[in-house]
Amino acid sequence: MAVKLDARRLAAWRAFLASHAALVGVLGEELQEEKGLPLPWYEVLLWLGQAPEGRMRMGELADSLLLTPSGVTRLVDRMEADGLVQRQQCPSDRRGWNAVITPAGRARLRAAAPVHLRGVEQHFGRHISDDEADLIADILGRVLNDVCPDTAARLNGAGGNSKSN
Repeated sequence: MAVKLDARRLAAWRAFLASHAALVGVLGEELQEEKGLPLPWYEVLLWLGQAPEGRMRMGELADSLLLTPSGVTRLVDRMEADGLVQRQQCPSDRRGWNAVITPAGRARLRAAAPVHLRGVEQHFGRHISDDEADLIADILGRVLNDVCPDTAARLNGAGGNSKSN
């Protein structure tokens, strides 16, 4: 049986997709131009910077970033070559590896954060009221919890604002 998506939800979906793509593009350009840091690198540093002891299992990092394990491996390889992260064998499981933020990575995160946060406010935050921000966080939190509960839990544990959990 075919499921029909009503016009309101389809319009919301299209606006979400287009806004997300445009925001990721402009925020990435600003970070790259002002701090020489690609947005995916910033996201890695942010997740690691908020993780206990600045470390996450590679698979957990991949899930948090919505990347494949090979995708996060390539990303961490490039960041490791720049001295922002390092890979360390997991002490409790010698088969596993952790990504760990370095002091240089923490410094780059601190330097880039004001640029990123300014961009989020300028291109997103200023367009919504406090009540709308709560509503958007709740709705998107429910969606994320449905399709990727582990990431939703990590996001909420890292200071996410979703009221759904």
